Amino acid sequence: MARPTKAREIQVQKPAQSLAHFQTKLGQGQEEDAGLLKPILIGVVSLLALGLLYGGWSAWQTSVAEKHEAALAALQMEVEGDGVTPLPAPEIEKRMRERLGRLEGLVAAAPSSRKAATLGLLNTWRLTLDGKGPSPAKAEDAWGQIRLAQRALALGQIQEARVQLDPLRAKATPGEAWAEAFWASQMDADRLAGDRTQALKDLADYKARFKGRGDASAMENLIRSI
Repeated sequence: MARPTKAREIQVQKPAQSLAHFQTKLGQGQEEDAGLLKPILIGVVSLLALGLLYGGWSAWQTSVAEKHEAALAALQMEVEGDGVTPLPAPEIEKRMRERLGRLEGLVAAAPSSRKAATLGLLNTWRLTLDGKGPSPAKAEDAWGQIRLAQRALALGQIQEARVQLDPLRAKATPGEAWAEAFWASQMDADRLAGDRTQALKDLADYKARFKGRGDASAMENLIRSI
């Protein structure tokens, strides 16, 4: 009776794995892990590279916009003076004509976020000097009102500029393409009026509405000149 039992015991036993077989399986497992780890590392490195690239691009765009705004503000101050002593209209027109080429160059080199506002100023100068700039389509058009305000500012007519700007203030939010041009004109009106208190209020209003989406550096520079 004991013999069949021994046969059954032999049948359930499995041959032990050799050391070479174990090492082979271990190597295969390591290769599989390495195969999974490689694309993960590549993905992480790619994300880091994209992050650095985007950060560099954003910094470059901001730098270009700041340089453009600084050049534009300097040009406007050359034409309009310091805002303390109003200049006669003939003198302003003379300065405009002398510097028209520089403004055209700024339009050509303007970053996309500043192109429309700079072109609007150029059209205002041309309309003021020769009557050849495109006139506003209609009085209730926001771009047309801003252009009229810019023309009034170029001629030192602050109250006339405010008449055009005041109705637009409530809607001058990031969702409007003309909003940046509005706030630039609003701050310019404050500068020409020598009203630092109002300029600070307008800057705070702009920052509250745009919350980091806009560029307030040019406005801050204007306030320093008041």
